[in-house]
Amino acid sequence: MNKILIGGFVMFGGLLVCLTIILSGAIYATSITAWSGKSKLWFAIFGEKQYGDEVVQSLFLGFPFIVGALFATIGLIILGYEYYKTFKK
Repeated sequence: MNKILIGGFVMFGGLLVCLTIILSGAIYATSITAWSGKSKLWFAIFGEKQYGDEVVQSLFLGFPFIVGALFATIGLIILGYEYYKTFKK
């Protein structure tokens, strides 16, 4: 039971981080005037290389986004494994 709670909190924390970053990127993407790539949202989150003295209009939250996604995945794996052990009995 404790591992199920731990897995749930790890997954919830990772999802909360990812969704918060996506929400902040979506809010910030409306004020970006210059970007490179396909999407303003992913440019606002991950950024791109800076050329010369141009102003960087990105939040550069790619690393915390990836860490949050890893936490959500690890929590989901813990939950899946514990539920598998519960139903196997």
